[in-house]
Amino acid sequence: MGTVKHFQVTFDCAEPERVARFWCEVLGYVVPPPPEGFASWTEFDRSLPAEHQGAAFACVDPDGVGPRLYFQRVPEGKVVKNRVHLDVRAGTGLVGEERLAALKAEEARLTALGATTVQVLLADEVNESCISMQDVEGNEFCLD
Repeated sequence: MGTVKHFQVTFDCAEPERVARFWCEVLGYVVPPPPEGFASWTEFDRSLPAEHQGAAFACVDPDGVGPRLYFQRVPEGKVVKNRVHLDVRAGTGLVGEERLAALKAEEARLTALGATTVQVLLADEVNESCISMQDVEGNEFCLD
């Protein structure tokens, strides 16, 4: 039996392209090239039946290391806390005030992109600081 080595993270959302482009900015990801025979994703999207236009979008790690992110339109809105979330590793290797300063700088950058801050959790005897945030459609993630 083989071992799975690659995976995709899928987001349910109302506006797939908007959310995908937010995460491209957060993670330094890029939009992959459109399917062969199409000059752009817009052209490809227009070739689909009306009910499928704008229904999905994706972004990828330009280095091919991180997972592909896939965004699919769903009819229902978000109603409860995510059971799985991304941790954006903005403070790796840093501790104390240096870590908090790095997290706050990244928080400011992401807020300018449309994210919102939920809670700043300051370091205690066990854990280092982290910041709980939401993306442009309210999906939770952490600056860690």
